[in-house]
Parts: sequence; structure tokens; C-alpha cells
Amino acid sequence: MSGNTNKEHTAAARDILAKERTRLANDRTLLAFIRTALTFFVGAAALIEFFGESRKLELTAYATVLIGFITLWIGVYRYYRSRKSIENAVK
Repeated sequence: MSGNTNKEHTAAARDILAKERTRLANDRTLLAFIRTALTFFVGAAALIEFFGESRKLELTAYATVLIGFITLWIGVYRYYRSRKSIENAVK
């Protein structure tokens, strides 16, 4: 009987670790979205700072900021959707 109990504990530990790896992967994905959005923001700031007198590049910079916000929103949305899915799978 102790052999079965040991296997059950090993399987339970493996499941717990797999769920934790999934949570950590979800966190890393959110951080990647945030990093990408920040890159868009920095690129837009550089365009405005160095080429502010050019109307086309200024519009490009504002479009880049918009893309950054969209990227950030998508990342946060996906994070919470995945987190909810992971929590439902845990139950």
C-alpha cells in the first residue's frame, strides 16, 4: 500500500508544479506585453523629441503611442483571461 501512496504523492506534486509553471509562464507573458508597450512609448517619445517639427513624424509618434496602449490592453486582457482559466483548471 505504501507504494501506491508514494505514487499518488508524486503525481499530486507533479500536478502542483505543472500548475505553478503555467502561472509563471502567464506572468512572463504579461511582462513581455508590458515590455513591448513600453518600447512603443519610448519610440514615440524619441520621435517627438528629435523630430517634433515634422508633422508626419509627430502623427506617427501618436499612432505609435496608440499601438502601445492597444498592446498593453491586449496583454492585460489575456493575462486575466488566462489566469481565470488556470484557476478554473485548478479546482
